[in-house]
Amino acid sequence: MKKHSARVAPLSACNSPVLTLTKVKGEDRPRENVVGSTADGQAANGGAPGAEPATGRWRLRCCIKVTAVQVRKALWGIAMVMCVCSSWAGSTQLAKLTFKQFDAPFTLTWFATTWNCLFFPLYYIGHLCKSPERQTPRQRFRECCRFFGDDGLTAKVFFTKVAPFGLLWILTNYLYLQALRKINTTDVSALFCCNKAFVFLLSWIVLRDRFMGVRIVAAIFAIAGIVMMTYADGFHSHSVMGITFVVASASMSALYKVLFKMVLGSAKFGEAALFLTIVGGANFVFISFVPVILYFTHVEYFGSLEDIPWLYLCGVAGLLFAFNILVNFGIAITYPTLISLGIVLSVPVNAMVDLYTCEIHFNAVRLIAVLIICLGFLMLLLPEDWDQCFIQLHAKLQSKREEPAEEEAGPGSSLNWSRRARPSMSTFTH
Repeated sequence: MKKHSARVAPLSACNSPVLTLTKVKGEDRPRENVVGSTADGQAANGGAPGAEPATGRWRLRCCIKVTAVQVRKALWGIAMVMCVCSSWAGSTQLAKLTFKQFDAPFTLTWFATTWNCLFFPLYYIGHLCKSPERQTPRQRFRECCRFFGDDGLTAKVFFTKVAPFGLLWILTNYLYLQALRKINTTDVSALFCCNKAFVFLLSWIVLRDRFMGVRIVAAIFAIAGIVMMTYADGFHSHSVMGITFVVASASMSALYKVLFKMVLGSAKFGEAALFLTIVGGANFVFISFVPVILYFTHVEYFGSLEDIPWLYLCGVAGLLFAFNILVNFGIAITYPTLISLGIVLSVPVNAMVDLYTCEIHFNAVRLIAVLIICLGFLMLLLPEDWDQCFIQLHAKLQSKREEPAEEEAGPGSSLNWSRRARPSMSTFTH
């Protein structure tokens, strides 16, 4: 059985988990092989009655094995949803608290992005623990550098294929933190869910992805939610600026993912870890002068180093780092849709915290806007063939309802029904 290689597109700290999974549909092949071997076995034995129990036991073992794998993956998915939701909501709430003592959003962005340097070292530790063929750090680094081309990571590749994504990463996080300074966390987390609709629109226009009516409706819901959210606060300048910041952050996040898919394609886990490490290192080397300038110009002045709430800063950076690990590498143990679900579940979590701290007033317009945006986000999680899956599910449920009625009619009618039903079921299968 061939091994499947999962490939992911590295996401920014504020990106929703739209993961690129490249794998052969091997889950359906064992079932086809089992059916085929059953037919061949019966033909070889001349329809011998002893072949059916063995075939039935083999099919039962396969079904139990597939079910156990799916259950384990679903359980990991539930844990992943809780971890993604808690890390994303926790970083948002903690960043809001940090600004009460440390009003420096760009410095916080720079500090949190620098933590990306830990991605490749942690990946290499996992490589040593899991991989049977252990490589030296230099060998693993050179192998992962092939992701950038035959020449590896050169200066030209860095400034053309890495630096632009580093800037988009910083802009995404900086605009998100700026929005937290203006409006409450519930509105920020809900409005940022619109980035999935922006990804669809950009992919449809730039990458010529498949047109889907349900996703157009979801994009309309996202835009309507933005307008209603703005109307909920009466178009005051303070709230309008906050909404503008978070929508711009969602747009930068969508642009990051679409351009990454267009320029670099998809990356394996090691390649994604190396890419994020390079982004963090480049941020530390080339962007460190910006917080210094902001400090001396008193744009982001925070007194002495002793006045900095290092515990809050490390908490925000650590939660964002954990969120990025879960989003980019959680696909290895669970379904991508469940990871995305953790993002939208952070909205009610932030709403409960804001309601408890009395920092938000839920009027009807705001509540409808949040629900519309979340509904649009969930609609965008539907697979491309969701309509065909719905038709097949409806057909299976319809056939199960007809089975008891046919059994009551007698053995002769039941035999005739099964003979007639085979072509229709094969039509839905293929």
